[in-house]
Amino acid sequence: MEIIQDKYYELQKFYDWAVSVSDPRVKDWPLMQSYTPTIVLTIIYIFSVIIGKRIMADREPIKFKYTLFFYNLGLIALNFHIASTLFISAYRAGYSLQCQSVKYSYDPNEYSIASALWWFYISKLVEMLDTIFFVLRKKNNQISFLHVYHHASMFPLWFIGVKWVAGGQSFFGAMINSFIHVLMYSYYGLSALGPHMQKYLWWKRYLTILQLLQFFIGMVYGFQSLYLGCDFPLWMQYTGLVYGVTIITLFCNFYIQAYMKKPKAHSQKPVKEATANGEINGKVTENSKKSKNGSSVSNGHMEKKKDK
Repeated sequence: MEIIQDKYYELQKFYDWAVSVSDPRVKDWPLMQSYTPTIVLTIIYIFSVIIGKRIMADREPIKFKYTLFFYNLGLIALNFHIASTLFISAYRAGYSLQCQSVKYSYDPNEYSIASALWWFYISKLVEMLDTIFFVLRKKNNQISFLHVYHHASMFPLWFIGVKWVAGGQSFFGAMINSFIHVLMYSYYGLSALGPHMQKYLWWKRYLTILQLLQFFIGMVYGFQSLYLGCDFPLWMQYTGLVYGVTIITLFCNFYIQAYMKKPKAHSQKPVKEATANGEINGKVTENSKKSKNGSSVSNGHMEKKKDK
């Protein structure tokens, strides 16, 4: 017990020190006073996904046609605000794309960048609803490990980003990501309107390529920062690079599975229609179905019809 208490006090002492050197501009902003709300909200998100899938298992999927459209429209507006604010404010502040230190200044441009980064952090909380909508719509094929990992990690990581480095080189990754999300939620918003919009969504694969490209650009940006010895917290640079490696690995795997692997050839043709008492997804239900040649399917075996 004494060892545990000592470790707790050491961690508490470290946290108190870390808070003392955090950005004074953001200390009174919503969710910035303590790490606890961010951790609690992330845990709630993860359990909502796990429990929600179990609850929806025996229920009909919920349709959110116009709700999803306006949800995506709101995220388009939010991400456009973040991307444009970061771009304009960084340009006006004379930011360098090679090395840019954090300036804990109340200069209008610096303060605007800090504010936009806080909104970027908040956007990661809002975007957790992507998964909740998937759960309620029973789109479980969309709820991959990559999807949940990305949503559950970005929110707490950007608490750190805003709390300690709300400026400097932090602007670049947030700006690029927000721009990509404008395109991404435009795609989601159009697809939410129904199947008739599919002919306008031919660019899905290119959107995935752009998402991958942003991660590689971020990695190059991070490595050149280390190489040049930029005046930016070293611990943040390494954190960004390690996280980038995990995301790129998972995303590359997703791209290969979704677009490069050919589907396996099946020896039998799939069933064209599913009936209430017939074969559904290749599995036979309790009631057997008569075939055209007089045979029947029962428990997965063919039985010849006996002559009377």
